[in-house]
Amino acid sequence: MPRAVSDGGKEHEADVASRTSSHRRMDSVQHGHGYKVGFPPKKNLLSEFSDVVRETFFADDPLRVYKDQPVSKKIWLGVQHVFPVLDWSRHYSLGKFKGDLIAGLTIASLCIPQDIGYSKLANLPAEVGLYSSFVPPLIYAVMGSSRDIAIGPVAVVSLLLGTLLQNEIDPKTHPLEYKRLAFTATFFAGVTQAALGFFRLGFIIEFLSHAAIVGFMAGAAITIALQQLKGILGIVNFTKKTDIVSVMRSVWGNVHHGWNWQTILIGVSFLAFLLVAKYIGKKNRKLFWVAAIAPLISVILSTFFVYITRADKHGVAIVKNINKGINPPSASLIYFSGPYLATGFRIGAIAGMIGLTEAIAIGRTFAALKDYQIDGNKEMVALGTMNIVGSMASCYIATGSFSRSAVNYMAGCKTAVSNVVMSIVVMLTLLLITPLFKYTPNAILASIIISAVLGLIDYESAYLIWKVDKLDFLACLGAFFGVIFASVEYGLLIAVAISLAKILLQVTRPRTALLGNLPRTTIYRNVEQYPDATKVPGLLIIRVDSAIYFTNSNYVKERILRWLRDEEDQQQDQKLPKTEVLIVELSPVIDIDTSGIHALEELLKTLEKRKIQLVLANPGSTVIEKLRAAKFTDMIGEDKIFLTVGDAVKKFAPKAVDNV
Repeated sequence: MPRAVSDGGKEHEADVASRTSSHRRMDSVQHGHGYKVGFPPKKNLLSEFSDVVRETFFADDPLRVYKDQPVSKKIWLGVQHVFPVLDWSRHYSLGKFKGDLIAGLTIASLCIPQDIGYSKLANLPAEVGLYSSFVPPLIYAVMGSSRDIAIGPVAVVSLLLGTLLQNEIDPKTHPLEYKRLAFTATFFAGVTQAALGFFRLGFIIEFLSHAAIVGFMAGAAITIALQQLKGILGIVNFTKKTDIVSVMRSVWGNVHHGWNWQTILIGVSFLAFLLVAKYIGKKNRKLFWVAAIAPLISVILSTFFVYITRADKHGVAIVKNINKGINPPSASLIYFSGPYLATGFRIGAIAGMIGLTEAIAIGRTFAALKDYQIDGNKEMVALGTMNIVGSMASCYIATGSFSRSAVNYMAGCKTAVSNVVMSIVVMLTLLLITPLFKYTPNAILASIIISAVLGLIDYESAYLIWKVDKLDFLACLGAFFGVIFASVEYGLLIAVAISLAKILLQVTRPRTALLGNLPRTTIYRNVEQYPDATKVPGLLIIRVDSAIYFTNSNYVKERILRWLRDEEDQQQDQKLPKTEVLIVELSPVIDIDTSGIHALEELLKTLEKRKIQLVLANPGSTVIEKLRAAKFTDMIGEDKIFLTVGDAVKKFAPKAVDNV
């Protein structure tokens, strides 16, 4: 910004030159000497609108790579943007393939038993879970930008989908209609995800706060684990409800005649084995493969045990037949009309948003570990496309799995080729060895699911949330208890509601602070944060820590007047000089609307009646531009607007500055 010169004539010439210069220069408010408060150049309506659109939808400036490029190059870059494989495959090498091969084989050994178990959570046939780890990973490998994420069914989305679907159709009495609705929901989950990415609306998923996600995931993990008591204990008649009260009532109601000791022996033994293997892998990162391969070993051993002992003849429930062969087409099964169209869209949108939130969080986590960037909107398009294609190939909703992605990362994956390797292994499993899973006990699948979902309970994050922000912890608890005492969908609703309520609370009740002078400086800070900061006699300095909108403008005005009233009471009690100037520090105020300006006008009138001057310090470019447009700068006087609090104090309390 230009400096004001000390000579009066030159200062006047500078002001005249500023007013007559082109709009590209910054005109300003004078206040004697030093820097001035700058006014940004005026923009027309189209420029303002384009700026808002750019910052809202194109904050990452995705078109920068196309600048100054020939048309052919722009077309090629556009194709690469949609299919990132065309970019990274040019630099692919044998060394990278070795890492991807090992990682792909490792996550395949983990995903096969998990997929069979997760399909049970969704009340779908076991082969549908395997289908969902065959086609979607191939699509993602071509379109996704994350090198580490492992694609497939996940526990939380499977439970959510199963719960919502069975509220509409009974999977036992109407299995075909249930599958059709599942494929319909998957299709619309993909449409929702792709649409959010294509229209660059990814910021919508940010409305689910981290604290709410931690609580929701922990509640979902406990709910899923409790649901697996049916398989661990061998209970046949089990409740369809997911709340903890109904589940425990069902468990203890079957204790005398519904529990099967052989099933309990298998389930508990292998659960202990899986947890020990997980502990070993966690303690020694070099032994991560122990935890990764433990589920497959458990399936092989338990299946062999049941087969040779014929435990299925003694009440041990088994998987039975898994259809052999790769994914059959299912486009004709999707409800594109009729009463289930809207139902499928609603369920798909909800499950798709949860899957999207989990996948983006996982992708960003591992991208940060390897120091590369992922494009959130591009990820959404990739995830959406793979679910749309998957719905037409007998798959249900797939997304990024944290447990598999962690194994993928630790196994040394280099690119998305690890997903391709996993997909090929799953394909071979479907073609060749699915009949071997016939005698796999349901108890082992329940054990695998329990050991997998325990990792979703992030007690360390919950404790940190408690220490940092009690309101955030309330959101965490609300989501947690909503899931375990009501249902997954109610827990999700509570999580979103509390997250939005927190935003509204912060917007409608912004923080304000009383500022004081730090000794021997011209710096003014919050007196609560800096007890040594001293108030300036005759001046009251208030900082507003938020934008001033219609939602909070009246509160901001009333809160400032309350600060003034409290200060006057204190002055009267201690016989201190009365307040003559009220300085409002506006540097944190990034924006103001007409309601905010009206509140400032009312504040100014109130203070004038009390013979107190209102002074503004450091308004931002957007704020000062709007204040000038509303002629508030004329109302308050341009000599009452300063660049810093120090400048304002220097004019209205020069003795306080001289004592510094």
